Amino acid sequence: MKNIAVVLLNWNGLDLLKQFLPVVEKFSAEAVIYVADNNSTDESSQLVADHFPAVKWIQFAANFGYAKGYNEALKQVNEEYICLLNTDIEVTENWLQPILDLFKKDDSIGIIQPKILDFKNKEYFEYAGAAGGLIDKYGFPFCRGRIFDTLEKDENQYQTQEIFWASGACFFIRNSVFKQLNGFDDSFFAHQEEIDLCWRAFNQNVKVYYCNESTVYHIGGATLKKSNPQKTFLNFRNSLFMLYKNLPKENRFGIIFKRLCLDGLAGVKFFLSLQPLHTFAIIKAHFAYYGNLSKLKNKQAINPKSNYFYTNNIVFVYFLKGNKKFKQLK
Repeated sequence: MKNIAVVLLNWNGLDLLKQFLPVVEKFSAEAVIYVADNNSTDESSQLVADHFPAVKWIQFAANFGYAKGYNEALKQVNEEYICLLNTDIEVTENWLQPILDLFKKDDSIGIIQPKILDFKNKEYFEYAGAAGGLIDKYGFPFCRGRIFDTLEKDENQYQTQEIFWASGACFFIRNSVFKQLNGFDDSFFAHQEEIDLCWRAFNQNVKVYYCNESTVYHIGGATLKKSNPQKTFLNFRNSLFMLYKNLPKENRFGIIFKRLCLDGLAGVKFFLSLQPLHTFAIIKAHFAYYGNLSKLKNKQAINPKSNYFYTNNIVFVYFLKGNKKFKQLK
């Protein structure tokens, strides 16, 4: 009996399914493959029915986004281990076994991410995950191999080790851990919900790991373009949600206040760069945060840890000190 599920969340991804689902099926003999559909209006369902009869189809009546979409899908998935896989990822031969070996080696590991390289430039790490994620004191995420828009060449410099967050582009988790953490916070809709989940895992002493022996290639931005103001809104709003929920109470006000100021500087930068829609997206994100404070109070971590960050201020280190690569961080 197969003990791992690979679950792809689809929304009008017909072309991506045509391109990448055959590769997933070819190299995932160990897994049960699911496609969970966010109420697509294209012919995705017909494609899977006609050409991938072994793939299990889960249909939703609305577009739930990433967070709620996976929450709903995983209610129907019973395998011990789960891979949440973007439809714009090309997997490689033997990508699953190193992950399974790592899970079996250490019961305290609940979440794992493989090496994520750029599909269009396969010698380089890809933006969404690279060699595993970390955050700074103010909740800004970055990766080993990728800080802001600087992508490093993969020279096998990052070995298997514990990280703070795993990328939602290719996110492995024990089914029991997903249920223990009550899944993703579906108020996020999309973006940074995986970081929030990993932070909650960290607060409950569940380890998150990067596995260097497993590799996938990610197109990135295939469903929501990188320069989209809606993505800016979701990233800034969800980051504030995440901070409020997971920070120790005694540190929360000071850290979030400084983060709001840093967001303001980002808004000014967008405006001066003739991208006013992104400035307005940040303003909108702040008001959305204020409007949800009463709901966020009910989601606060019970025993939050204070040693969650890798460096104090990645914005200062990157933009003012000019340290662009991970090895330059302290």
